[in-house]
Amino acid sequence: MAETGKREVDFADRNETDAAKAKRLKNDPNSDQDNHNESASANPLFGFKTTTVLRDSAREKNMFIHGKLNDQDAVIILEKTPIREDTLLEIFNGSRMKLDMRNDIYSTYQLQPPAHLNEMKTTVVCPATEKHVKKYLRQETYLVQETGEDYRSITLPYIQSQSFSVQWVYNILEKKAEAERIVYEDPDQDVGFVLLPDFKWDQKQLDDLHLIAIVHQRDIKSLRDLTALHLPLLSNIRKRGEESILKRYGVAASKLKVYLHYQPSYYHLHIHFNALSYEAPGCGVEHAHLLSDVIQNLQADSQYYHSRSLSFPLRADQGLLSKFKDAGKL
Repeated sequence: MAETGKREVDFADRNETDAAKAKRLKNDPNSDQDNHNESASANPLFGFKTTTVLRDSAREKNMFIHGKLNDQDAVIILEKTPIREDTLLEIFNGSRMKLDMRNDIYSTYQLQPPAHLNEMKTTVVCPATEKHVKKYLRQETYLVQETGEDYRSITLPYIQSQSFSVQWVYNILEKKAEAERIVYEDPDQDVGFVLLPDFKWDQKQLDDLHLIAIVHQRDIKSLRDLTALHLPLLSNIRKRGEESILKRYGVAASKLKVYLHYQPSYYHLHIHFNALSYEAPGCGVEHAHLLSDVIQNLQADSQYYHSRSLSFPLRADQGLLSKFKDAGKL
């Protein structure tokens, strides 16, 4: 009985403390601001106001939202994280389930896993520019076929006129940002590169492994700039990149697809390393070029990508598409 009495006293003390705290907060004119600051500190999305849903995909389980964050334009990307094999036991034993339907041997449920297994990957772009908003907006897409001459007369002038910023890339190369994420670096300024996880990969499972190799050379914008002189660079990236991934993640070269995008998402040469089984965005035949094919093509013809016609998709709102239309190429 004495122990019970002690617990009751402790509980009463806590109630008195909570009541006193509530009274103090009620009488404190700054309490609302304190609560606001506390919430904003714990949740960077606190106060976000949705303007529109730019795009959503039930298949890919993601959503792109445009809105205001601290009075600045922002784009928020929400993605359901993949189910990991090492969490299955906890999901089976620690989840709440509600029956939806049962028919013979079949039944479906709404499963609510433990909170820490119900995470949602969230990417915040803030302040977001109009280009960011358009990038994530669902739009009609067109396939463009670009000759070498088209590149020099249409695409290259457009790229130069837009002055696309790659300062964030230089920040990585100069260790001003994301230095702790670098998996491997060859510091050689001619054949060197840094290898780090793509920001879309949460690094919690290998099924969707995705790393990016960013070259130290700053005068190679894309596939179109490559010649046989760059073969040592490309071969070094493939060899050292595959070795580093095997050492760090235990994934062999035969389980990887290594490729470049054209057009790239930013104009500083970078190469993607994906798990072979992972269908990453942009890895389709209309967008991706296997590094092994690029190397062989340059070995056969040093100027292969200067003259070769290349196809790539463009969204309806992209300025480059307008340039091709104005030139009568579409």
